[in-house]
Amino acid sequence: MGQTLTEIAQSLKDNAKKVQLIYAFNGTGKTRLSREFKELISPKETDEINEEFGIKILYYNAFTEDLFYWDNDLDADLDRKLKIQPNSFTDWVLRDQGQDQNIIRTFQQLTNEKLTPQFSENYSEIHFSFERGNEESSEYVKISKGEESCFIWSIFYSLMEQVVGVLNIPEPNEREVNQFNDLKYVFIDDPVSSLDDNHLIELAVNVAELIISSKSNLKFIITTHNPLFYNVIFNELNLKSKKNRNCCFMLDKNEDGTFELKEKFGDS
Repeated sequence: MGQTLTEIAQSLKDNAKKVQLIYAFNGTGKTRLSREFKELISPKETDEINEEFGIKILYYNAFTEDLFYWDNDLDADLDRKLKIQPNSFTDWVLRDQGQDQNIIRTFQQLTNEKLTPQFSENYSEIHFSFERGNEESSEYVKISKGEESCFIWSIFYSLMEQVVGVLNIPEPNEREVNQFNDLKYVFIDDPVSSLDDNHLIELAVNVAELIISSKSNLKFIITTHNPLFYNVIFNELNLKSKKNRNCCFMLDKNEDGTFELKEKFGDS
């Protein structure tokens, strides 16, 4: 019998597994499921994106990218920059925690080691240029949509790295920050799918290694439409073992608009 996405979100919440991996075709409802799950864990009266990030849930989905927009400098066609909507998510990561160098490192690993983001002093906008190796940079460029997605993912991934490290310290009063003490879930909806296979594998391996390194009670939910990403996560986390039963699923949408979350076996 079909269910609503709210009911499926509740079943994910009720599942005690550390990791839940969900495969679904594009258009099935993965992003809507991530929103339903977020509202279930941390309901809000308004729909401002990520304004209360990090209380009980961190989530990455298509809405995360809406925090960023381009100023293409249509008049002079020179000062192209990616701007950030005012929000507490990037403010905390960039201004308070100074994660800019970690973000640049992750971004260049996934794209091009010469393609360099340059943050403004107040972290409200980013210019991109290609380093020439002689302490000079090229003119500011508008990066591709795929590279932009990589950059936004790099911000989120840098935050995840810090979160896992902080929560791995068992005593709350010994942690460097206390914002994550009540954090229970990380929901990752389709991280960068525009990558080539090599970089996509690298991203998946990095996510799996980070999850393995997490020693707290933090739970991870990952959804994807990409078979390769699913395969790598499945195998890196050894989800085929008997102890990891009931943690891999296929999300289907029925003709009547309801949904089904079926247990999935195997890595393909």
